[in-house]
Amino acid sequence: MATPLSDTPLSLKKIAVVGLGTMGTGITEVLVQAGREVVGIDVSEAQAARARAALEASTARSVERGRLTEAERADALARLRTSTDLAAAADADLVIEVVPESYEIKHQIIRELDGVVRPETILATGTNALSVTRLAADSARPERVLGLHFFNPAPAMKLVEVVSSVLTAPQVVAAVTDLAIELGKEPVAVGDRPGFVADGLLFGYLNQAAAMYEARYASREDIDAAMRLGCGLPMGPLALLDLIGIDTARTVLDAMYAESHDRLHAPAPILKQLSEAGLTGRKAGRGFYTYEAPGSATVVPDALTPAADGAATPGREVRSVGVAGSGTMASGIAEVFAKAGYDVVLAARSEEKAEAAKARIGKSLARSVDKGRLTAEAAAQTLDRITPAGSYEAFADVDLAVEAIAEDLEIKQQLFQALDKVCKPGAVLATTTSSLPVVACARATSRPQDVIGMHFFNPAPAMKLVEVVRTVLTADDVHATVREVCRKIRKHAVDCGDRAGFIVNALLFPYLNNAVKMVEEHYATLDDIDAAMRLGGGYPMGPFELLDVVGLDVSLAIEKVLHREFRDPGLAPAPLLEHLVAAGCLGRKTGRGFREYARR
Repeated sequence: MATPLSDTPLSLKKIAVVGLGTMGTGITEVLVQAGREVVGIDVSEAQAARARAALEASTARSVERGRLTEAERADALARLRTSTDLAAAADADLVIEVVPESYEIKHQIIRELDGVVRPETILATGTNALSVTRLAADSARPERVLGLHFFNPAPAMKLVEVVSSVLTAPQVVAAVTDLAIELGKEPVAVGDRPGFVADGLLFGYLNQAAAMYEARYASREDIDAAMRLGCGLPMGPLALLDLIGIDTARTVLDAMYAESHDRLHAPAPILKQLSEAGLTGRKAGRGFYTYEAPGSATVVPDALTPAADGAATPGREVRSVGVAGSGTMASGIAEVFAKAGYDVVLAARSEEKAEAAKARIGKSLARSVDKGRLTAEAAAQTLDRITPAGSYEAFADVDLAVEAIAEDLEIKQQLFQALDKVCKPGAVLATTTSSLPVVACARATSRPQDVIGMHFFNPAPAMKLVEVVRTVLTADDVHATVREVCRKIRKHAVDCGDRAGFIVNALLFPYLNNAVKMVEEHYATLDDIDAAMRLGGGYPMGPFELLDVVGLDVSLAIEKVLHREFRDPGLAPAPLLEHLVAAGCLGRKTGRGFREYARR
């Protein structure tokens, strides 16, 4: 019979951690460093010994760095004892299980703990995919069972998801939340559904990246580089899958799909193939990449590693560049080319707009001088290389013409018709579109073989990525030309085919859309979702921060393009996003989007 809960705050001084793998060892270290008495339990004596050795090593490093004294280190080590017997948890106030992600194993552990621990003990599962409610319902104390999802590495990652089921007592949630705060973590309260907040958003994105690679749309290196350099992520999706474990990712996605029936959560077949072949990522020494040894983080070349960059086909000579447009992106791209030593013609619809764009570049260069990134002489030389023009006729002699105008296909096609008439034979014509079909721009000309996509990221002077988009009509030497130009302007080029979203937007915007759906379903708040992705996923911005920066209208347009191209119901824009755009709430630029902003 369950013990009734009183209103007295629950004290969690003695804590047992069951399962001393990487995550269990990390959680143990966090608890011991925070002054808790901890018993670490694992069926393997060797694993238990490794956990103690890991604590000895980490506390020794803390002493070396002046964060702990020798006496404090000795006290911390004395607070940890290890055992191979679950009965060692008998006097614990809280037990945290972090055994393998298998319902059968976790169910067995919780049922055994029911017969070992005191009636008032709280049981926390570290699952990130399985049903906390189901595990609680099978316990003798369902009101005292909840989820406590740390992120790896536990000592460094700030996020902790506190997962309550419909059975969990509020006092239990409060006690565990208070503990997380005392541990220096940032707890986010969530309900019980597969993946919770962070993994619920993260694994859909990882799954799409795996499917993109499986379809041979882009190489593993280019997919990972695109998301690191285009979105500021600490790790690319395929490298992250290798780190998490491909078998673990498949388990999480299976659980998510069982609940959502969303095809975006149906594990990509390649995840099953790799898992069943034993190629589960770093821990196996091979997954999407090959590693020096099992458990190593060092990637070694394999049969899929691309050869050193060197085009088999020679490119065309590029000495001068035309940039069409007068907005932020056009100015940034012109600055990039001029810094790299190219003569640049910056053409707009009027001389005044072109002069204003050049003036904007001058201010940008001045800021670089003020910050010590550029000498005054280099800034002046860069600005001198830029010639403003009020007509595209000025592109008559350029070797490469780059359009950076409004994201409207009809307007771009009109521009490419004009470029076709004024640019010399052999000039490369590039579009910076982020979502429109490059081939539609190419077909507006009489030379579609000379047209290619060069998708820069904003702000162009700072962002290292350029997506190089070949159509089925693009000539090999045009592709080679743009790859070489990217090298000279010190950008990292990734190759992709001409389909909606290319690499970055095709992976980024479904993730953003799913975040909006979470809010629509009242599963979590804007602040909790943003915090979860910053602290748990390593994203530089939460999804709602990013949506407001990009612009909700721009985001909606891209999501509509993706939905139209792939015809997947899961890609349909969230109604809340459509409603906000219809109401004129477009993000920071209007002072209100998902959040409100002070008017400048």
